[in-house]
Amino acid sequence: MKTRTRALAFYLPQYYPTPENDEWWEKGFTEWTNVTKAKPLFPGHHQPNLPSELGFYDLRIPEVREQQAQLAKEHGIEGFIYWHYWFGNGKRLLDRIFKEVLESKKPDFPFCLAWANETWKGMWHGLGDKPLAEQTYPGIADYTAHFYEVLPAFKDPRYIRVHNKPLFMIYRVVDFQDCQVFINLWNNLAKENGLEGVFFVGQVFDYRRIEEAFAKGVDAVNEIRLNEFQHRFPKPQFTAKEKLMNRLRKVPKDLQKYNYESVIKYLVGKETKKNNVIPTIFPNWDHSPRSKGKTLIVHNSTPELFRKHIREVIEIVEKKPEEENLVFIKSWNEWAEGNYMEPDRRYGRKYLEVFQEENTLRD
Repeated sequence: MKTRTRALAFYLPQYYPTPENDEWWEKGFTEWTNVTKAKPLFPGHHQPNLPSELGFYDLRIPEVREQQAQLAKEHGIEGFIYWHYWFGNGKRLLDRIFKEVLESKKPDFPFCLAWANETWKGMWHGLGDKPLAEQTYPGIADYTAHFYEVLPAFKDPRYIRVHNKPLFMIYRVVDFQDCQVFINLWNNLAKENGLEGVFFVGQVFDYRRIEEAFAKGVDAVNEIRLNEFQHRFPKPQFTAKEKLMNRLRKVPKDLQKYNYESVIKYLVGKETKKNNVIPTIFPNWDHSPRSKGKTLIVHNSTPELFRKHIREVIEIVEKKPEEENLVFIKSWNEWAEGNYMEPDRRYGRKYLEVFQEENTLRD
């Protein structure tokens, strides 16, 4: 299958119990815990969103990972972007699944890493502003140790490359004060270890900060334009009756809801056309299963509206140089944020099928 773009999907490696999640939330907690507890918060709000053919999987099972990779491959997705958690001083979380993928050589499906360099807090889950795992930047020795931790992945033949350099994304690139030092060090270490360098991608949530990200030394910027439509539309207001119903339903006080058809035009902009800016495709967004605080819901998404969004993005991206015609999908399996491509009980494989139809190169 020839594709119009190089489509990579963010992949959450969280669907298995960990000691930390047992301590913070409840014994046996995984992302499915929040997903299955979700309820509609207003008329027409579709919750819970539940998986179909893959079921409530446990990522420790290799067959599940094989099924995921096969589904993605069949529908024109080039590879997964695994979220990677390094908090400094060697502290890592949720690293088991990627380690098994790396060491087992399975599934035989391309991948790269996105460093989620952010402090974990309990504020989204009603635990206040208490840090659960703090992101730190201890300096050169730690950056070096971090590089050698991921070097085996960089050298894996499955690792996704741009201009023969392994792609590595930095999530909070603008907030990373030492980013230029980090990038220079990693590029030097890469060359010392037989690589041509690292293709760094920084992520920004406001297109107005794209140039700030480039000033940090990255090669490309991935734009997440969720904030844009929140600026464009007035904050949703509720009538007295709706406020009463919200209290009875225990709806979060800071609930912001928008219609998918209205917001998709704001998910791209003139900056998206630049060669070194990578757009993000969103099948949907609904943070309510995971959040007890500020809650953003984009509802009424359908496969056909998703098709409209895909077309707009792909028509921009396919004009870029072949090596750099990247598009990121948010996400493969973020079920508790309502952005996932995996089959669900409502639409089955429809979102995957629509993506495949639009991203396939036609003669």
